[in-house]
Amino acid sequence: MLYPVPAVMVSCKRGDERPNIITVAWAGTICSDPAMVSISVRPNRYSHSIISGSGEFVINLVTKDLVKACDWCGVKSGRDVDKFKEMNLTEYTSDLMNAPAIDESPVNIWCKVENILKLGSHDMFLANVVGVTVDEKYIDEKGRFALEKTNLITYSHGEYYSLGELLGTFGYSVKKNIKKKRGRQK
Repeated sequence: MLYPVPAVMVSCKRGDERPNIITVAWAGTICSDPAMVSISVRPNRYSHSIISGSGEFVINLVTKDLVKACDWCGVKSGRDVDKFKEMNLTEYTSDLMNAPAIDESPVNIWCKVENILKLGSHDMFLANVVGVTVDEKYIDEKGRFALEKTNLITYSHGEYYSLGELLGTFGYSVKKNIKKKRGRQK
């Protein structure tokens, strides 16, 4: 019942085989220094053996424009289909690793597996973040990455939602509101 969660597309590749994409709803940040993330994957999934064997994967954030591809990649097996080809997605390669990222994604998080925790229905891949790429069309005039303009999605109980309105920023509840009062002098 811990919802909503991010829905991400995780791309992976083993050796010279074609790359694959798995949709993952159990992904998250686990450490900031060093930067680490986790994804949880069922051992019987095709991508599980790819990630276990290669020791790497890329987390690709999903936008409203990618939600159909995200869902499709979650219900089709890479054993049977080329997901990049079928969903008209572009492989984005890097010197960081063999696994490609999804070029259409606004953020790609390049990960190297540090440890695998066998937990029951899922294995949790704990990974170091070795690089992050962002789509420069979301860089504003001040050089800030405007993540809020990417139309990211979330997943809750089998349904996809776009993120809503901004309600506040970190620390806004305790910021002091400094106002000058008329007629008062020190």
